Amino acid sequence: MIAGRRVDIGAPVVLWFEPGGYDAYRQKPRFSEVGEVGLRYRPGRSGVGLDLAADVASRLEAGTASVGELAEVVDQFVIHYDVCGTSRVCFKVLQDVRSLSVHFLLDLDGTLYQTLDLKEAAWHAAKANGRSVGVEIAQIGAYPPGTALQEDQPLGEWYEDDEAGETRITLPARFDGGHFYRSDPLLKPATNGRITGRLQGQELEQYDFTAAQYETLAHLAAALNRELPGIQLEVPRDGSGEIRSDALSEEEWEAYQGLLGHYHVTERKIDPGPAFNWEGLLRRARELR
Repeated sequence: MIAGRRVDIGAPVVLWFEPGGYDAYRQKPRFSEVGEVGLRYRPGRSGVGLDLAADVASRLEAGTASVGELAEVVDQFVIHYDVCGTSRVCFKVLQDVRSLSVHFLLDLDGTLYQTLDLKEAAWHAAKANGRSVGVEIAQIGAYPPGTALQEDQPLGEWYEDDEAGETRITLPARFDGGHFYRSDPLLKPATNGRITGRLQGQELEQYDFTAAQYETLAHLAAALNRELPGIQLEVPRDGSGEIRSDALSEEEWEAYQGLLGHYHVTERKIDPGPAFNWEGLLRRARELR
């Protein structure tokens, strides 16, 4: 849903007002009777830093702009992992605990939940909120090598490698089956084994995301590029063409248009982690586009 208009992305999307959806327009907790009451997002969009006509800026601020007018200010797609494991738990943390929001939640089974119309500025990436779309991908995260492999630690609790080298996701019992939208999902990373890499100057290890998540995300990225062309199908790169493993400078970030990890926005973050297959995602999104 963009500026009140339904958009076909070529993959199922569960909207916030549909059965099974997650509604970030709520001004109170979703899973509790107690907690902070108030907005979890900023209504409308701001034209900060752009030379917009007064009437366009006014409609953007009021949340009544058209898709074309929205495209004048929305030019970044920020990709996060949630460190919650499932989209249900992620929404509970954002809505009930932290009073934050994100436009999309992407679950382990590949289901995409939209929580807000893209005409609104979700609270997910600080300085990027006004000009970006955000997605939280269900994933338990990346950690320094060898530090999270015990059964009571995130990687040890969530993943199992058998003798043949096959990896599967071992959803902890406390998640009550995950409450997935799709029946009988394939809970398996797209790549077997742990993947290591450096982000923000530190060595990290992580398991891959699921194939279903990559496929849905590629459909979403392609559709965002079609409807909001400022979101280019590219990712920050260094002078040799390699994907950046650090945060952009303020000047680089201000000039950048396209997909980027949360770690590209701020040096305090490392998501979506070293296992995220940027090149594969871009290749598939371009095919779909």
